[in-house]
Amino acid sequence: MIKLPKILVVDDEPAIVELVKFNLEQAGFTTITASDGAEALQKAEAEKPDLIILDVMLPKVDGFEVCRSLRARGSMPILMLTARREEVDRVLGLELGADDYLTKPFSPRELVARVRAILRRVAEKQQQNDGIITVGDLVINPASHLVTVRGKPVDLTLKEYQLLQLLAENRGRVFSREALLERLWEGEYYGDTRTIDVHIRHLREKIEANPSNPRYIITVRGVGYKFRD
Repeated sequence: MIKLPKILVVDDEPAIVELVKFNLEQAGFTTITASDGAEALQKAEAEKPDLIILDVMLPKVDGFEVCRSLRARGSMPILMLTARREEVDRVLGLELGADDYLTKPFSPRELVARVRAILRRVAEKQQQNDGIITVGDLVINPASHLVTVRGKPVDLTLKEYQLLQLLAENRGRVFSREALLERLWEGEYYGDTRTIDVHIRHLREKIEANPSNPRYIITVRGVGYKFRD
């Protein structure tokens, strides 16, 4: 089962909470809510959400203090959502560690777009830190040479793995067959370049849902192959 990103929505205005909650869930997120700063801190600790949408003017503990406290605990992404439009408030929120700042009234579509952008940046940073390459249902772990598709391990030969990793690490770049031979065999193979076609065919059979209409490894006619950008 695919885990949907969990968003904690913190606001003391029920109408705002319902608006944000509805649009996030329509966009494919799961939501939990809190109506004051103390409850926000409690739920952030217990629920471990993927992102927090945080109002500034909250009962009990204000949003700035919640943001400061959360940042002291870790790096949970925070989008501050508030009616306070003064530049000093935006600067303070960002200096306290908020990832983004959106003022009320707001466009629900813009809110969802900003949530997606923050989560995408977090995922990309995590992948850079651990070296894992994730594209759709395909996950490549260079540290363990493990490849999974839709959560299931894929059995690849060494050359198949090296070919897949090279293409995936250079998404959108077109490699000629000769260039792939040179990279993978380091000039020690002098056979027919069609060996690359054979490896590509085997790779597609193992990682593509429909090898005849590939999603990941694309043929560039007259040139070679690329990993879809």
